[in-house]
Amino acid sequence: MSVYCVGLGSMGLGMAKSLVRAGFEVCGFDPAASQVDLLCEAGGKRFAEDDAPVEVVVCTVLNAQQTRTALFGENGAAARLCKGGVIISCATVAPAFASEMEAEAEALGLLYLDAPISGGAVKAAEGRLSIMASGTEAAFAAAEPALEAMAETVHRLGDRAGPGSAMKAVNQLLAGVHIAAMGEALAFGASQGLDPAQVVDVVSVSAGTSWMFENRGPHVVQGDYTPHSKVDIWLKDLGIVGEIAAASDLPVPISANALEQFKAASAAGLGDEDDAAIAKYFARQGGVKLPGDE
Repeated sequence: MSVYCVGLGSMGLGMAKSLVRAGFEVCGFDPAASQVDLLCEAGGKRFAEDDAPVEVVVCTVLNAQQTRTALFGENGAAARLCKGGVIISCATVAPAFASEMEAEAEALGLLYLDAPISGGAVKAAEGRLSIMASGTEAAFAAAEPALEAMAETVHRLGDRAGPGSAMKAVNQLLAGVHIAAMGEALAFGASQGLDPAQVVDVVSVSAGTSWMFENRGPHVVQGDYTPHSKVDIWLKDLGIVGEIAAASDLPVPISANALEQFKAASAAGLGDEDDAAIAKYFARQGGVKLPGDE
């Protein structure tokens, strides 16, 4: 089976490599040529205009605007699909946008799977992602071999696009709040004279832990804010949560507060750092020093 992977960032590259390992013919594109080089080193190839049509497109870009352009813009990936081919769209977007993309695909005789991802770069590289998917039975059937190569768990959430993106918004609400809470907790602990490494060790085996605390806390301890998921990602993702909630007249005060903290951290110059840098933002407010911010 032939697959065209559009977007080879920290998640997309791991997914493309997982497809290569599973025996797929994989070509890829990313604005950063070095990322395509890494795919080629793993056994994939660079996308070329004269390539034959593919059966699957995996689109792992940043947001709705990039998704629309990557799929249906000039030289978009949809034009590279054979009739009846399937688009697996993985960006975090609003449910209404996912439905709109499905309709555009269907108008072209293509299948569309609303398939946001979760698990981080390590699980992407291992082919062990969690994929929150919704789409027609035909879309699931066409995508199934690729999904099996990329995911440990595929959640089937509905027979049309939309529910997959809604579920991802639920996940991102919790993830964003947990990262903000991690940063606040480590800054608070440091203000009390506690060693951040000890805080991470103790909380990780105590009731207050979370997956995000255990994953991001070590970044703070190591003072390593190399971006795996940037602070600015949360302006988009928690912004989507707010937009969806507002359309339903549902207050989401906790995630709304977390969004404001990420906005403030971005305005303080931390937007392009790993999202664990929210801890530095909180610490600075109280004159506290954390590793990597001394």
